[in-house]
Amino acid sequence: MNDSSPDSLIPYDEIVQEALRAVVGRVLGEVKANGLPGEHHFYITFKTRAPGVDIPEHLMAKFPDEMTIVLQNRYWDLSVSEDRFEVGLSFNQISSMLHIPFAAITSFVDPAVDFALQFQVDEIEGDLDAHEPAQNDGDQPASELVDDGSNVVTVDFGKKK
Repeated sequence: MNDSSPDSLIPYDEIVQEALRAVVGRVLGEVKANGLPGEHHFYITFKTRAPGVDIPEHLMAKFPDEMTIVLQNRYWDLSVSEDRFEVGLSFNQISSMLHIPFAAITSFVDPAVDFALQFQVDEIEGDLDAHEPAQNDGDQPASELVDDGSNVVTVDFGKKK
């Protein structure tokens, strides 16, 4: 008897990741339509060099690999489509418009209800400099919010080589 699993011809990991990213899109679509309900707010971390990400050069220079944004009190022009969202945020009192594909998101956290999703994003080739933790004006990083992982959904099927 062999303990190793056979290679799947069905890309389950990709299907599940895509379905969970659709959760983020649906939630942001609800916020676009109705505003943030109650104490809900979101920390969204994404790969800044992922295909389709469009952020200002000063943010790309400061966060060459990954950054976390906060959707809470100070955001504007939220727009949600099937594969991406766009939002205006302020960084050091500089207004910026960000265009972020759902495929670039590595985590989505709603600390008001201890809910989090984590995603895998294909690594971007090239040397990236270390940087300070990213956040827009006035909020704390998501890493300080999820303490026990009770509602964190992580999907990692691992790829066999």
